[in-house]
Amino acid sequence: MTSFFKNPIMAHGADPWMYRHSNGNYYFMISLQDKLDLWSSKSLSAIAQGKRHTIWVPKVSGPCSHNIWAPEIHFLKDRWYVYFTANDGGGDETRRIYVLENKSSDPMEGVWEEKGALNTQYAGLDGTVFQHRGKLFFLYAGYGNYPDYGSALFMTEMINPWTLGNENILLSKPEYDWEKRGGMAINEGPAILKRNGKIFVIYSASTTWTEDYCLGMLTASDLSDLMIPESWTKSSQPVFKKSVQNQAIAPGHNSFTQSPDGREDWIVYHAITETSGEKLDLTLRSTRAQKFGWNTDGTPNFGEPVSCTKEINVPSGEE
Repeated sequence: MTSFFKNPIMAHGADPWMYRHSNGNYYFMISLQDKLDLWSSKSLSAIAQGKRHTIWVPKVSGPCSHNIWAPEIHFLKDRWYVYFTANDGGGDETRRIYVLENKSSDPMEGVWEEKGALNTQYAGLDGTVFQHRGKLFFLYAGYGNYPDYGSALFMTEMINPWTLGNENILLSKPEYDWEKRGGMAINEGPAILKRNGKIFVIYSASTTWTEDYCLGMLTASDLSDLMIPESWTKSSQPVFKKSVQNQAIAPGHNSFTQSPDGREDWIVYHAITETSGEKLDLTLRSTRAQKFGWNTDGTPNFGEPVSCTKEINVPSGEE
């Protein structure tokens, strides 16, 4: 294997989710619209060449039969779960987040059982999960107050990996101009980072079809009550945004992982190489990966998107 790679790591890959498990494998998923596929590899940078397995195909019709988006694989309570967005082919009001469970030790094997739609307070998309102080928390982008905004971020505690508590708090709604580009005010695609005594929610802002799609950040102390909205502070500027010269338009909907030896932090995200008029061609989104660092105040520093022509050192410990 070479000692470097170039972006993109997958030529067609929107809403990328990368998860490094304790067995040394990376598991990877993207939005495929009509099914759920899972990739597995020891290599982060060469995930596209890894094993690929279709784990779920929807029925022809029904509540989760169309628009299969933003799948994420998680290992919770010694079982595998995949959370994904789907609807019945209708409008936003039918969009829900669904969950599958697999009891096998290897998510590439075993049976994926449908556990149904999560009982979110609002219709929505882009569900994610994290564990903290013995509790499970669920975040999603909900359509809770339209037309004031297209979507906002909500959070709730989980009773178990497929059942939510009753309280859905409003974590973040679009407030700044950079969250309202493309004709709608959008907060979506939350992803969690935990480090330096803090919890960060990195989210996507503005519409997916605008070249100004970017990443924002919420921060809370890991000692605070996370279900109190005042525990969270929103950054007033994007923390990751487009670089035309580096062929990274509309960077967003990311996930986080680490190098095989655990020494480096990596962001995995999608972007488009070139602009294409007033609305971007979303079929051109590709998956990119790059290492990031940390500021002196303990917050992440993602820098700018790396050029598609730049040779990037493979993650530390990758063979």
